[in-house]
Amino acid sequence: SGKFAGKIIICPPSATSTPWAQRFPDPVIAFASGWMSIRQRAKVGGIELPLILSDHADWDELTQTVKDVNPEELWVTHGRDDALARWAELEGRKARPLHLVGYEDEAGE
Repeated sequence: SGKFAGKIIICPPSATSTPWAQRFPDPVIAFASGWMSIRQRAKVGGIELPLILSDHADWDELTQTVKDVNPEELWVTHGRDDALARWAELEGRKARPLHLVGYEDEAGE
């Protein structure tokens, strides 16, 4: 279907081999993980667009990475999302916390 052309669809890795994923005619498979810094992992997994992303960093590493990458907009998913988004705004960067559906429910388990 053409309505998904040029769109970003986010799903868990297990969904890429399901009938649900077949509706996307010519997908570029991306995977976001700190493990994507190891090229062989991406190659073996058939990942076309490895995105190096880790949620394990201290404040200095995290803020330095934001400075190095210089994203157009910073999306913060968990941890002290409010603090990091505020820091980015004070640095003159566009940032916002993403409120993940179900994430708060999992944290209480």
